[in-house]
Amino acid sequence: MAELPNLFFRVRENGATVFRLDTENRQRRLDMQQIAVVNVNNSQIRHHGDEPPTEAEQAEIESWMADRQALLAERSIDNIFRAIDHLSRTAHWAQTKASDADLEQFTEPLLLAMHDLRSVLVRKKADRMGHEND
Repeated sequence: MAELPNLFFRVRENGATVFRLDTENRQRRLDMQQIAVVNVNNSQIRHHGDEPPTEAEQAEIESWMADRQALLAERSIDNIFRAIDHLSRTAHWAQTKASDADLEQFTEPLLLAMHDLRSVLVRKKADRMGHEND
């Protein structure tokens, strides 16, 4: 049987709840003791309970947080490429298969979202071009 890790990270929207795993007890059952709450957005670690994380556990939590932040950044970029693909498929569907009722249902919200995105991208590109000329 594979050896259990020392810590378990219950992933939440903005981070994780961190539990210390313990199998060395009289009942030989798995105990999970909450020791911290991690926020990956602001890199905050809040200790929980009477026994704060050990130095080794603190280092493991910090390592998990760095790995999680990198994974979330990677997923964010992947989501952008998926959005590009989805927009292309949506254009094809609108051109080839959508009924007038279908188009009436989503045209305005989609146009507003695309206008907002275009405005942000144009502004950001202009800012980057302005910095290149400095």
